[in-house]
Parts: sequence; C-alpha cells; structure tokens
Amino acid sequence: MIATPTAPTRRLAVSLLGSILLTGCHTTTPAHQKPPPTAPAITDSRVVVTQPAAAGPGLTPSQRLTALADAVTATPGDTTTARPYTYLHTQSWTRATNAITRTDLRQWRRDTDGSGQEKVRRLPDLPGLNHQPERHEPALFTQAPEATAKHLSGGLHPYLSEPLPSNAHTLADMLAPRELANEPAYPRLLANGVVALASTQYLNQAQRATSLRVLAAIPGITYRGPSADIVGRTGLTFTITADGSTSQLLVNPHSGEILAAHERLSGRRPGLFSAVLILERGHTTDTATTLRPWQAEHRPPPYPGSRRLTHAPPFRR
Repeated sequence: MIATPTAPTRRLAVSLLGSILLTGCHTTTPAHQKPPPTAPAITDSRVVVTQPAAAGPGLTPSQRLTALADAVTATPGDTTTARPYTYLHTQSWTRATNAITRTDLRQWRRDTDGSGQEKVRRLPDLPGLNHQPERHEPALFTQAPEATAKHLSGGLHPYLSEPLPSNAHTLADMLAPRELANEPAYPRLLANGVVALASTQYLNQAQRATSLRVLAAIPGITYRGPSADIVGRTGLTFTITADGSTSQLLVNPHSGEILAAHERLSGRRPGLFSAVLILERGHTTDTATTLRPWQAEHRPPPYPGSRRLTHAPPFRR
C-alpha cells in the first residue's frame, strides 16, 4: 500500500534526527562479537576524483573536512536560487519495527510560502532489519506506482529556517543541543542532523562549507578514504561510531555535497537503521520540471593521480 506522500518526509527526519530515541533499546556489541558490517550503500569500485588538499596524506579527519570546506566549488543549483521552487530527489531505506521501508521522494517546495508538490514511489517493505541497499534497487523505483500530493501554503517546511547561520558552532547548536555535548550519543545526533539538513533542504556553496565544518568538529569522526555509492557517484567517506551506531557519509570532494549516508546499529537488534541517496537538488520554475538526470551529475574531469578502485569485493551479508 502506498504511504501518504507526506510520510516519507516525516519518516526521514525521524529516522535521522530522532534516532537518539532508540539508543535505550540497543546495547553496545560485546568485544567478543563481530559487529555488523558498516559499509552500506558505499563500495570501493569506481574512479574517484579528489581535491589534492583534502586527499593528501597525513591529515586528520578534521583537517581533511576543513580542507574540503575551504575548497568547496559552486554547482549549477547555486546559480538558480532566484527560481521559485526548491527541488529535491531522494531515495531512502528506513527501519520500521521489523522491516525496512524503501521510498523514492521528489519534492518541489515554493520558498516564499511553503506550498508545493510531492511525488512518492514505494517499493515493497523488506522483512528483517539486516538489509543492505544494493545496486539494482534504485532503478526499481521507476516500476513502483506513484502517488502525488499538492500542498497549500505552509504545507512544506525547510528543515531549518533560512537564512542558515554561517558560523559552524551556531549551526551545530541548531542541529544538536549543546547541553548533550558530553553525552555518548552527541556525535551520532550531530552527524544525523547534518544528513537530515542536506537531504531535506538545498544548501548553497557557503552553507555546504559550513556543514562540512560542523562535521569536522564531531568527536571521533574518522576518514575511510575514497569510495563510491550504489549508483556510482564517487567521493570521500567519513565514519562516525557512537552510542551503538556507525554512520558513513559520502562527500563530493569538489562541491562539498553529501551524496549518500548510511547508519547501522549494533546491540540487541543489529542491522540497518537508515540509508539515504541524495540524487538531485536545485531549483525549478514550476512543479512539473525536474533537473537533468542525476546519473550525469557529479562527474568532474579526472584529476591527475585519481585512481580506479577495482579490487574491493561486493558487499555480502
């Protein structure tokens, strides 16, 4: 059955920012147990083009993200902000009670009054919690029935009100309460806040740089190197492990856009918690217009020294 068109938006926000509410139900995996796999919709299998400042050796994860923020380049969407509608296209895999839901969402939001339109496609839920998003799944959404919902003024809201702060500390306080900074869940909550912001709201060049600086300040963030998501887009992978959760974020090394994110839980009910592909983002003149195909995006010319990652085996459960 097709969910109501507004449900995916709420579900994504709940799964990403509200994940802290489930921490009491999941205990840390004992040392003698092997934790669940944490390389989600990201596989080392494509040509990766990187900025030299961010990909150089000897940098800490924080320094690497700061270098990315300092070198963020403009995207076509940064030049079309005068158009009335913000357009976002995402695909998400989200934990329900005992199943994984799969949703394709296209949203057009009129920035002046919050009116707009959503188009939703749902694939059948998958029983169990240990599903791993696979390469063939994104294309399956085109075969699913589509539900359309039109929203009157005030029906659609940005994740955070514009204008967003340019200071990373201020933005971090809006994404995760500072009073939780000493709690084990704080890194997880802050990372999920950045993902929720990027997947529900258009971020311009300066805002992308600020969000990367928020990530740079997350305690314990690590760098896992260049990789690609399940639709073949390449970037740099950063990981946050905290409070029985491991999240991976794939970042475009040129534009600073978050391309994909994935979170898995350990503990009593291990498995996938949420995954999202951010496929298209920009601005349109009306609710009937989409952007150029996402398959054609994020493919800058090869940078000298970029390497093809060919030896990593495909993920197996």
